[in-house]
Amino acid sequence: MKRYLVLENGSVYEGEGFGSTKPVVGELVFNTGMSGYQESITDLSYHGQILTFTYPLIGNYGINRDDFESFKPAASAIVTHEIARRPSNWRSQMSIAEWAERNDLPGITGGDTRALTKELRDYGVLKATIVSEVNEATLLDLKSAELSKEQVAEVGSKNMYVNPTDGVTIALIDFGLKNSILRSLARRNVNVLVFPATVDAQTILDANPDGVLLSNGPGDPESVEGILDVIRELEEQLPIMGICLGHQLFALANGATTKKMKFGHRGFNHAVKDNISGKTNFTSQNHGYVVDGDSIPGTNLEITQYEINDGSVEGLRLKNHQAFSVQYHPDAAPGPHDAEYLFDEFLEMIAAHKEEQTHA
Repeated sequence: MKRYLVLENGSVYEGEGFGSTKPVVGELVFNTGMSGYQESITDLSYHGQILTFTYPLIGNYGINRDDFESFKPAASAIVTHEIARRPSNWRSQMSIAEWAERNDLPGITGGDTRALTKELRDYGVLKATIVSEVNEATLLDLKSAELSKEQVAEVGSKNMYVNPTDGVTIALIDFGLKNSILRSLARRNVNVLVFPATVDAQTILDANPDGVLLSNGPGDPESVEGILDVIRELEEQLPIMGICLGHQLFALANGATTKKMKFGHRGFNHAVKDNISGKTNFTSQNHGYVVDGDSIPGTNLEITQYEINDGSVEGLRLKNHQAFSVQYHPDAAPGPHDAEYLFDEFLEMIAAHKEEQTHA
């Protein structure tokens, strides 16, 4: 079945539809990863976006039960150059086309994704729609479409729940949590209390955690209302670690600003330099906003890491509290495991804080 990807600048890409045939509108972005398509499609940071894969063949190892980052597709639709008709992997349970159909996920394949990616790099991210027919109203409707600014409220947990162990306790504020963060913490025997993004500081303090983790999530950090005061109150009393959107909110809470990137960082090979150790790590990233480095002077924040290719802020820490954040995903699902040590550093920070409290 013929389907069409229409961009708000008027470009049209023709392809074959798979999965759901419903029309869809979203922000069109691209991911440069050569694998990890299952994790990417279910990463809640892609909520509301049409996800283009730059790697030409997607789906060659199928879909399995273990690599989901959330229970359902997070991306609004996916765009590929080619999808594998016969996946081959011992864990594979179905093809990506079968899974997309079961989960009402629209897809389009067969178009020139290289040209599409170059266009997005030139124009920046654009609104787009996938339709079965292009007519005079298609572009007008697309240009007038309003994309949601409530992404965190739409995907985050609505109620508190526990991922239990008998280890130290971390309160995790869920802005669009990846399952791999929970898995990384479980491997370290961390008892995790997951709270919705609407939580207040006193509720978390009443749970008596040893530290606080701010999760990843979708959208503009400035649209997440009410959480900045919570972060400021919590960092006065507990160690804090922020990841991705949590990193941006941590920066906003401490006087910095954020800005939208032209086409974002979405891939698994971003080189990040650590100012303290001098080491360079390859990282997994998925974000369209970034902390403005020019807004750091005059705050209590210190830049600890930066992206080698464009110099953007990748790590921060507070000079006056035990708190730090990173823009990328140290849980590395998918992606390199270079930065997973950060969870260990956070636990060391928690241990040091508890020791200080004992002798206070």
